[in-house]
Amino acid sequence: MENSKDVREFLMSRRSRITPAQAGLPAYGGTRRVAGLKREEVAMLTGVSTEYYARLERGNLRGVSESVLESLAGALKLDEAERAHLLDLAKAAGPSRTPGTRRARAEVRPSIERILAGMTGTPAYVRNSRMDIVAANSLCFALYTGILSPETLPLNLARFMFLDPHSRDFFRQWDTLASDLAAALRTESGRNPHDRALNSLVGDLATGSTEFSTRWARHDVRFHRSARKTLHNALVGDIELTGDALELPGEGLTVVAYTAEPGSHAEEQLNFLTSWSATGKSPVEPLSAHRTDPG
Repeated sequence: MENSKDVREFLMSRRSRITPAQAGLPAYGGTRRVAGLKREEVAMLTGVSTEYYARLERGNLRGVSESVLESLAGALKLDEAERAHLLDLAKAAGPSRTPGTRRARAEVRPSIERILAGMTGTPAYVRNSRMDIVAANSLCFALYTGILSPETLPLNLARFMFLDPHSRDFFRQWDTLASDLAAALRTESGRNPHDRALNSLVGDLATGSTEFSTRWARHDVRFHRSARKTLHNALVGDIELTGDALELPGEGLTVVAYTAEPGSHAEEQLNFLTSWSATGKSPVEPLSAHRTDPG
């Protein structure tokens, strides 16, 4: 799959966001015709000719040395995720590799299932690189009541986020989380451009959601490692948790575990959900009904 369009748009978007002052260049009088740096300025900062950089921005990264890529990353002030994305785009521009070298698995080993089951006080699920939730523990099912259940697995988080209107009620910071998810998919697309299922997913999302296509066009990339989230649960109301992503090396899978701050109301809410999920009995009143203060 040709990735020249992705390369071109990524480099142009990063170049346009940096001012000469941010790049440490002297300010000259007159009106600039570009919002950010000019091609010749990026070329100078990278240490290559303007013609060579123009070739890169046309989308041709084939054969570019790692030292040039590192210099370009510095010139464009790329962060860790953006730098990794640039290197992934360069790898994809090289000689074709066997498709599917990094497959997003749908099966989970029994030992990983046992680890999930043992996390009795921690909601956790396992997802692949396409954001398919392929396994979860009972507390996670309780946290995602009405959304996630053994019968709904696998559930694709991106499809839920962008194509299901209920996601806006469940994810209280929908805009932020939607941007993070689109950026995570863009990162995976650069890392594994030959994944047909991923490409099909992106196509479906872009066709079905303006919110997704707008975010996709920004070419933002992000590592999906840790985030504070406020989720709405029917039993406990809004609950603020920290979600941490723990990769399983060699599996193509990631465990996402939610935790609460010690002594917080969220910890009380999690304890309530833990008790409820263990007994399978719905309380007469949800926990939120017993609280009158806004905290």
